[in-house]
This record gives sequence, C-alpha cells and structure tokens, in this order.
Amino acid sequence: MATKVVSPAVLVPLQEALACAYWYKDDLRAFLRSATGQPELIAQLDWGGGSYKRAIVRQLVTTLAENQHRYFDTLIALILATVEIDPASLKRLDDGLTKYETATAALNVLRGLVEPYRAMRSEAEAAAQRRRIDHERAKKEQALARETAELHTKFLAMHSQEPQARGYALEGLLNRLFTVYDINAKGPFRIQGEQIDGAFTFAGTDYLLEAKWQKELSTTADLSIFADKVRRKLDNTLGLFLSINGFQPNAIKLSGEGGRRVLLLTEGYDLQLVLDGRIRFDELLRRKREHAARTGEILLRAADILA
Repeated sequence: MATKVVSPAVLVPLQEALACAYWYKDDLRAFLRSATGQPELIAQLDWGGGSYKRAIVRQLVTTLAENQHRYFDTLIALILATVEIDPASLKRLDDGLTKYETATAALNVLRGLVEPYRAMRSEAEAAAQRRRIDHERAKKEQALARETAELHTKFLAMHSQEPQARGYALEGLLNRLFTVYDINAKGPFRIQGEQIDGAFTFAGTDYLLEAKWQKELSTTADLSIFADKVRRKLDNTLGLFLSINGFQPNAIKLSGEGGRRVLLLTEGYDLQLVLDGRIRFDELLRRKREHAARTGEILLRAADILA
C-alpha cells in the first residue's frame, strides 16, 4: 500500500492563505496552535519582532511537509482548518476591504485543492477538529468576557472612592487587565499619589505607562514630562499615557507637534469601552499605534474606531 503524502502543489497555496487570512501575528499564532494541536512546535517558530508572517508560515509548512512520516495528520488538519477560516475581521482594518478580498482569493485557491485531503480524513474527524477549535475559541472568549465584566463593575465602583483608595484600585485593575490579555507587564504597576507608573511589552515594542486619575484634565506639562522619560529610554520605546478624565486640547496638539512621536494617549472612556466588551484592549493598542504611525495623531479614541 502506497504511503499517503500531501502533494507539493498544495503547499504554496496553503502558505499564501495563512499569510493573508490573519493580519496580526498573535492571531496567526493562536490559530496555528489550535489547528495543529502542536503548541510546542508552534512555539519553536521565529515569532520575533522582526520576523514576517510569510517566513513564519513557510517555516512551519516546510517542517510539516519534510517530516510527513511524523506530521502527516497535523498537515492534513492544518489544510482543512485553514479552508474554514472566515477572514471577515480583516474588514475592520485600514484598507480592510482590499485585505479581505486578497485573503478570500487565496483561501478559494486552496479550497479548490482540498477534496483529496478531505477523503484522506473522515468527515467525523474533520467535524471533531472544527468543534475543538470552536470550543477553545469560545472558551477563551467567554473567560475574557467574564474577566472584563468583573473589571467593569470594579471600575464603575471606583468613581465614588476617595482619591488614594481609587488610585490603589486602578493599580490593581490595570495589573489584572494586562494579565487577562497576556500582555507582559514588567512587574506590578506602582502608585504615587494619584499617578501610576509601569512598563509593559506589546507586539514587540516596549512601553512605559503613566496613568492619572485627577479632576483636572492632563496638561501640556504632564505630557512633556512623561515624553522626556520615554526619550531617555531606547529608541524603540513608546509611552502610553492614560488620563481618566482626559487631556487639555492644547496639550494634545502641542505634544503631537515637532520631533518623533513617542506617546500614545488614552482616556477613561477608552478604558470604559474595553471593560464594557465593545473593543478588545489589544486591538485598541494596535489601532492607536497604527494610526499614530500613519497620521502623527497621538490620540485615537475607541469611540472613533467603533463609529
């Protein structure tokens, strides 16, 4: 009996579909873990900040294809899970319709090649794989929704607290929020009066965090002092300034003028929409960074993203 193998003709379309269907590497990594059932193998891929999705996908598919005696079932599972991807979430990105159409075209090419591989694996196995992926995704989403709902309740209660107690409560909330989203915070955030300082790494970039909850709007001086802190770090460091009650309009304008932009601004209502489940925290950070890189504007409100 001949050994079953995946034809080389399907490997390039598989790589193209995977590279196009997910815009962010974190989303691609989560899908590959679930679709292959090989988290250790996925962890060995080069996910470094300078790596490209196509290189990562090529590395994985080449490993699976060259070791089919070991990974044949894994490769089949990846092919069949990939053709089930719905890339509709790409529409929310900048130039999203073009990205969606490109991904759909790549997926359709792969779909035209998968029938022999469906026959290699029973429909029951394929259905079980889809159920497992859907179950893991749903479980993760439910846990995230539950955690953020609890944090939302705490955030609303903070508004009636005294400043010092409110500051400590906000410190705990931010620590928990970063943990829930698997964002690497550099130790717990620390409070000084009504100001919270911390640091975290997200999408390959190091950030300093400054958070203020005071009655007054944050001023040009507040932003300038924090920007100076950030500029004293390495060049790839940015600052995220959270001002619960917002910023003076002139402070936003002046901080966004002249020199390299080193700050991203976020307000209490942004945090409210995250905790209310209207937008994911990691998506909000990505969109703020992308908008600032493209336009130079350091404040993109969550409400404007959702509009």
